Amino acid sequence: MPKVDIELVKLVLQRNQIDVRQVARILEDITQEIAAAVDDDKPLAVKKQFVILLSDPRGELKGKDFTGWVVQIPEEDRPTSTEDRLTRAAHQFNASPKGRRMPLKTIGEVCETVPSRILKEQGVWVKTKEPAWVTTTQNKLAGSALGKASFKNED
Repeated sequence: MPKVDIELVKLVLQRNQIDVRQVARILEDITQEIAAAVDDDKPLAVKKQFVILLSDPRGELKGKDFTGWVVQIPEEDRPTSTEDRLTRAAHQFNASPKGRRMPLKTIGEVCETVPSRILKEQGVWVKTKEPAWVTTTQNKLAGSALGKASFKNED
């Protein structure tokens, strides 16, 4: 269906000598219908939570450097379901012609290769295609940074 500019509709209505109040009502009605159509077309946004998947092949976290991928899943879902979602996306990709030529075997390959369309169908959004470094923290500020900050306005 072709789109028509509202100003063009207004000009045609005025040219046919329709009452100005009726033209205003018609244009108001058209504007409301357009707004309702835009609202109907837009799906509701899914609230998401971030999850970091760590690459820990040996199960040793303490004192080691690790890499991982940042992904998002729906807010109400369990973070432990993230790996299953990526596995299902890999199976779906491997069933495609491109996946049959070069099947995926690791989570890293899934994050780098699988199109967002397939990932979205499984309810996962990959934010870092390549792994990022993961570091540890003691969750405390260093002692030297606490007492030395000056908030005086020295003019």
